[in-house]
Amino acid sequence: MAESAELYRPGLEGIVAGETSVSTVLQDSLAYRGYTIEDLAEHASFEETAYLLLRGELPSASQLAAFRSELDRHRPLNPHVLEVLRRIPAETPGMDVLRTTLSMAAHFDPYRGNDLDALVGRATYALAVVPGIIAARMRLLAGQPLIEPKPGLSHAAQFLYQAFGQMPTAMNEKILNLTFVLYAEHEFNASTFACRVTTSTLSDMYSALVTGIGTLKGPLHGGANEESIKAINQYKSAAEAQAATETQVGGGKLIMGFGHRVYKNGDHRARILEKYVEPLGRERNDMNRVEIYHAIKNVVWERKKIHMNVDYPCGLVYFFMGLPLDVYTPLFVASRISGWAAHAIEQFTNNRLIRPRSRYVGPEIRPYRPVGER
Repeated sequence: MAESAELYRPGLEGIVAGETSVSTVLQDSLAYRGYTIEDLAEHASFEETAYLLLRGELPSASQLAAFRSELDRHRPLNPHVLEVLRRIPAETPGMDVLRTTLSMAAHFDPYRGNDLDALVGRATYALAVVPGIIAARMRLLAGQPLIEPKPGLSHAAQFLYQAFGQMPTAMNEKILNLTFVLYAEHEFNASTFACRVTTSTLSDMYSALVTGIGTLKGPLHGGANEESIKAINQYKSAAEAQAATETQVGGGKLIMGFGHRVYKNGDHRARILEKYVEPLGRERNDMNRVEIYHAIKNVVWERKKIHMNVDYPCGLVYFFMGLPLDVYTPLFVASRISGWAAHAIEQFTNNRLIRPRSRYVGPEIRPYRPVGER
């Protein structure tokens, strides 16, 4: 039987590398387990969304209560994890801190076995401890005492409470919940595919999640929300931002927070989140920054016809919420763990080792020459 013709595209662009029931990118939307992102963003809590991704269906009231109770049970960080956090040098990037401390926290996971309940349990444990790790690191760097978790708070409110030491405003809780829903899952992106590759070797859940963190750390995947707020904050006015962005775009500079490998007609997640940019700007009495935000966006669209992606409004939203730059990408992880874990579970339960071939472009076969003849 003749071999099929070799199919090669750099970066696997456009290549279907597997099947999934977790999510799909549609022409004009994104869907998790058959529910559009617009529907979930409008109506669902992050806890409902995470349960949907992990279990395949939205939870009943009793299932949701049990899931929230399980999250609360796992939120307190083990003293050994806190000791590791205290020993990591202050200048260490947040994603490196998270990679190390999640790996440490994995040793205290109470779940055993590889049945579905155990796999979902591990994912739930990781979802519970990651926001606490991020909040604890924030407070340690600020020289502030750590805050114990408060049972009964939403996932978003819990992080904000532990990060700032006070109950969050309804607006901040709502918007952080929204970003968690929007960032929870996105089909076969680089970090998710990396998680599936790790899982396909029959490695464990935490190895897959740490693989995801390491992949997301790369600036071509994560970190665009950090770069977008850096760009906004370097200007004093919309006019200055417009002139500088026109020069940058004209010179071929990549503007972070714009464009997407999959979405060619705009990222609907960005449009959903952008609705809250102006309300937050008014609440913070900082409409000048909102005008700078729009000036950059308008130039990129008018000159290049490139749409913003979800990272662009997210950077400004997190800034208005008072979050330090170094937690932006770790907060992506706090949400995306639900998607990574859902894919790891799916890969594990219907596994085939992921082992693609490469196209060799090196020298032709040649004889070995002794060192004295080289």
